[in-house]
Amino acid sequence: MNKRYLSGLLIAFVVLDLIYTYWQNYQLPLDGDIVPTILPAQWFSKVLHDPFGWAVLTRNEVYGGTNRFFAHATMGLYLKRVPHLLQYFIPPIASLYTATALFNTATQALLTVLLACYIRLGAGGPRAGWSFWIAVALLVPLFQTSGFYEQMGITNYAITYTFFYAFPMALLLVVWWPIFQAVQRQQPLHLRPWQLALLVALIVVISFNGPITVAAIAILLLGISLYWLAQQWQNGLQWPSLRAIPGNWLSGQVVVLLVTMGVLGLYSLYIGRNNAENTHTHTLGELYQLLPTGVYLELTLHWGLPILIVLVLVNVQLVYRFTAPSLERQRVLNSIRWVGLFACAFILLLPFGGYRDYRAYLVRGDSILPVLLALFYAYGLSSYFLVLRLSGQRRHAYIALIVLFAATFTYMDVATKLPVNNDCERWSMDQIAQSPEPVVRISPYCNVLTWSPVPDYHQSELQAEMLYYWGVTKSKKFYYQ
Repeated sequence: MNKRYLSGLLIAFVVLDLIYTYWQNYQLPLDGDIVPTILPAQWFSKVLHDPFGWAVLTRNEVYGGTNRFFAHATMGLYLKRVPHLLQYFIPPIASLYTATALFNTATQALLTVLLACYIRLGAGGPRAGWSFWIAVALLVPLFQTSGFYEQMGITNYAITYTFFYAFPMALLLVVWWPIFQAVQRQQPLHLRPWQLALLVALIVVISFNGPITVAAIAILLLGISLYWLAQQWQNGLQWPSLRAIPGNWLSGQVVVLLVTMGVLGLYSLYIGRNNAENTHTHTLGELYQLLPTGVYLELTLHWGLPILIVLVLVNVQLVYRFTAPSLERQRVLNSIRWVGLFACAFILLLPFGGYRDYRAYLVRGDSILPVLLALFYAYGLSSYFLVLRLSGQRRHAYIALIVLFAATFTYMDVATKLPVNNDCERWSMDQIAQSPEPVVRISPYCNVLTWSPVPDYHQSELQAEMLYYWGVTKSKKFYYQ
C-alpha cells in the first residue's frame, strides 16, 4: 500500500478513536474527591501551604497528602479555571463535564504519543511519519474507557485518579525520554542549560505527585544501578567508573537527572509516611498475604489482560525465531526482559504502599498503572518490530493477527456500555440550580459530587460552595437526599 494512504488511514483511525473516547469521557459523572481536593477541604489545606513537607521533616506533623502537593495544585488550577473559560461558550453544568472529558482524553493522547516515540526509537524504526503512526495505531486499542476498563484502564472514571496517577506517568515519560535516547544511541547526553533546568523542575513536580511515579522511578534507578554494577564486575574494575557503561551514555547530565530523581524520590517517600490517609492497621506480612489473591483477581477479572500478556510472549518467540540477528533485535528482546523484571519488582513492592479499603487486595488497574504502561510498551515494541522486519507470507499473516487483535479490543471498548453515566447527576445539579429554595432535596439515587448519598444537608456545605464557585448556582445552595 502507498505509504501516504497508509498514513491517512492510520491517522483517521487514531482521530476517530480519540473523538469517541472524548464522548465516553463526557458521559462520566464527577467523583467524590474533586471538591475536597480542589476547594480544598480543611484536611487537605495543609499540603497546599507546605508543598515540600517541611512540617513533616521538622515537626513530624501528620496531614492529608503530605507528598502530593503538585497533584492537588494541578488539579485545583485546572478544575477551577478551565470550567470558567469554557463557560464563555457553553452552560456551567456542561462546562464541568467538558473540562473533565478534555483532560482525560488529552492525557490518553499524550501517553499514546509518548509511548509511540519510545517504541519507534526502541525498535530502530525509520523516522518517516508513516512509521510513527503505525506505533500509535498499535497502542490505541489498548486504552480502554469501557470494555476491559476495570482491568487495564489507564485514565480513570474518577478524574481525580487521572490527575494523581496517569498524568504524572506522562510527565515521567517526558523526563525519561532524553535518558532513553542516550541509552539507545549509546551517546552522552548533551542538553542546553535551560533544558536541563526544565527537566529538573519536572522531576520536582513528579516527586511530589504521590507514590506511584516515585515507586516506578525507584525501580528504574535500581535496575540502572544493578546493570552498572554488573558492568563493573565484568570489566574487573575495582572502583566505580562511568566508563563501564557501553557507549558512555551515563554522562554528567544524566547523573544529575538520576541523582535528583533518587534524592527527591527518597525524600518524598519519607514524608509520605505521615500522610493522614494512611490509617490501616495491617502489618507488612499481612499485606503480602493479600498480594497473590490480588494478582489472581486482576488476571481473571476479564480476558483482555491475559490475552495481551500471551500476545507479548508470542511476539517474543516470533522475534527470536523469524527475524534476522541484529543489534535492534537484541535491544527489543532485552527491553521486554526488563519490562518483565520491572513488572515483577513493582508488584512485589505494592505492600509497602500501604492499604486502602477500596483496593482490598492491593492490585487494581490504578495501583499497577506503571506495569500496564510497561506492558503496552512491550506489546507495541515487539509488534512494531515484527511488522517492519517480517516479510512475505509471514508478514501478511502477522498483520492479520494484529488487525484481529486491534479490532477485538476496539469492539469491546465501543460495544460495551459504560457502567456509569452522569445523566442522573446532571439532572440533580440542574434541579439544585433551578430551585428557589436555599436547601434542596434531590433524588436518593443521584449523587452530586459525592461518593455516597447526603442524608443531612449540612454535609453538602463544601459541594454547595463549589457549585456556587463554578457558577452552577447563583447563590450557595445546600442539598440532601
